[in-house]
Amino acid sequence: MNCYQAKAGELAKQWYVIDANEAVVGRLAAQIAPILMGKHRPTYTAHIDTGDYVIVTNVDKVVFTGNKWQQKFYQRYSGHPGGQKDEQAWKLFQRHPDRILKLAIQRMMPKNKIGRHMMSKLKLYSGPIHDHQAQAPIPLEAIDGRPSASGAIYAIPPTPKAFKPRTKPEAAPKVEAQLPAPESAHEAQLPPPEGAHEAQLAPPAEAPAPESGPAAE
Repeated sequence: MNCYQAKAGELAKQWYVIDANEAVVGRLAAQIAPILMGKHRPTYTAHIDTGDYVIVTNVDKVVFTGNKWQQKFYQRYSGHPGGQKDEQAWKLFQRHPDRILKLAIQRMMPKNKIGRHMMSKLKLYSGPIHDHQAQAPIPLEAIDGRPSASGAIYAIPPTPKAFKPRTKPEAAPKVEAQLPAPESAHEAQLPPPEGAHEAQLAPPAEAPAPESGPAAE
């Protein structure tokens, strides 16, 4: 079975426009990056740029969840000794409002030459007006909504199970085996027969004397 491989310049590029007003930075970046890479199409090819153009307006109105405006830092390095600087997200947002969303999308793209080419198809604008009306971009709705405190949008409450008390099985009565005592001990416990005690106490009877005379002869 042959697998389809797209050719360079074979697919027509589309233009999309997204309004980033009150959109969460991470959710919006995760929606834009696959469109730039072309993963939203069945003709996606890893070594060919099959992505489309994306126009983002109102990038100066994106939001962060939690306390990321103060907790998140961005680093930059000039290449000279002591040239590394850390900057909070809210300070970078004041200097370059489009830099926050651009860095979030760039870190989801391939780190090579084709990834830099895909990033050139991203057009960011601070206001609601852009310069690409001639391309007739298709409007897209940004993924809105913030995660709830429990981390899930909707969860079905579990149904309580009926309580069944545990009953232990009745133990079988213990039967103690009575082994027969030895014969000598058993005989010692039996009472003596009647008259045996009297026979032992009475003196033995005298044997009769032999008769003398001619009859004895």
